[in-house]
Amino acid sequence: MEMIMHLFEDAFFAALAAIGFSAISRPPRRAYLWCALIAAVGHSTRYLLMHVGSIPLHIIPASLVASFVIGTMAVFISSYAKFPAETCTFPALLPMIPGIYAYKTFAGLMLCLFSQQEGMFDHNLYLCISNGLTCGAILLCMVVGGTVPIFIFKKIAFTSTR
Repeated sequence: MEMIMHLFEDAFFAALAAIGFSAISRPPRRAYLWCALIAAVGHSTRYLLMHVGSIPLHIIPASLVASFVIGTMAVFISSYAKFPAETCTFPALLPMIPGIYAYKTFAGLMLCLFSQQEGMFDHNLYLCISNGLTCGAILLCMVVGGTVPIFIFKKIAFTSTR
C-alpha cells in the first residue's frame, strides 16, 4: 500500500511541475491537461522501473525508458489534440531533470577547490566526476528518449497539426 501511495505522490508532483513548466511556453489551454497526464505517466514509469521488480534499474536507463514513453505518448496525443508533440514533450520531461546530481556536482567542485588535504581532494573530485557523469548521462538519455519517437512516428508527428 505504501508503494502505491509513493507512486501516486510521484505522479501528482510530476504533473504539477509539468503544468508549471508548460505555462512558461504558453501553449493552448487544452494542452495543460495533456502535459500533466504525460508527465505523470512518464515520471511514474521511471519510479516503477527504479523501485519495483526483482532487478531495479539504475536512474540512467530508467530515465531513457521513461522519456521514450513520454515522447511516444506526446506523438500519439498530439494527433488527437491537434498541437505539435513538442508542446507536451518538453514540459513533461522537465520534472525528470536530475537537479540533485547537478547540485552535488557543483558542491563537489567547490569542496575540491577548498580542500587542504590530498585525500579529501581526491574524494571530492571523485564525487564531482561521478555525479557530473550521472547528471550528463541522464540528460542525454532524456533528450534521446524524448526525440526518437518523433522520428520513429514521423508521419503521425508531422501531420498532427494539419
